[in-house]
Amino acid sequence: MGIDRIRNIIMDMAKLSEHSVLTAIESYEKGATAKQTIFQWSEQLRVLQDEVSDLAIELIARYQPVATDLRFIRSCMEISYGFSRFGRYAYDIVDVLETMGSISDCDKSAVLEAATTVREMIRMSVHALQSRDKDAAQKLYEMDDTIDTLYRKYLHEIITPHPKDDRRLGDARCYTSALLILRYLERISDHACYIGDSVHYIATGESSPRR
Repeated sequence: MGIDRIRNIIMDMAKLSEHSVLTAIESYEKGATAKQTIFQWSEQLRVLQDEVSDLAIELIARYQPVATDLRFIRSCMEISYGFSRFGRYAYDIVDVLETMGSISDCDKSAVLEAATTVREMIRMSVHALQSRDKDAAQKLYEMDDTIDTLYRKYLHEIITPHPKDDRRLGDARCYTSALLILRYLERISDHACYIGDSVHYIATGESSPRR
């Protein structure tokens, strides 16, 4: 019953964290305001993470589980932390939007390109958890490499002098907001990989090859 309870909480966190990130990305794309809503979801995820940790410790102390059960309970603490971070970074994204003001006139292509991959990574990490797909971690790391490349490419682009491009002088708001959001998306992709690592460990008892 305790393991079922942890499993149910984790899946609730998976759905809520995924929805939080997707809503934050949609806010960036459409210029909508969702800061208060995402803050509440982020806090809810934090509370659920604490609940998972408390329950996991109780189960280990009372029942001394072994093998797959122990790996699952232990890994759920790491997985719940990952989903909690999804919520926190989603809040950070919408906080950037409020801080920077309207960015309707900004080029959003770099962020939206990264967001497409990150959305797929979140879905893949959740599906891996549901199906205990031990091979998902490798796929997630390959996608994470793509996000890292996009982030570094954008960073290099905005710090490279372009004397003939006067538009850069007036676009600090656009470049700064995009760079911050790309960084948050990069961190979300990292945590998706860590969830894949945990699933690999649950399924095999071994560390992920990329960990």
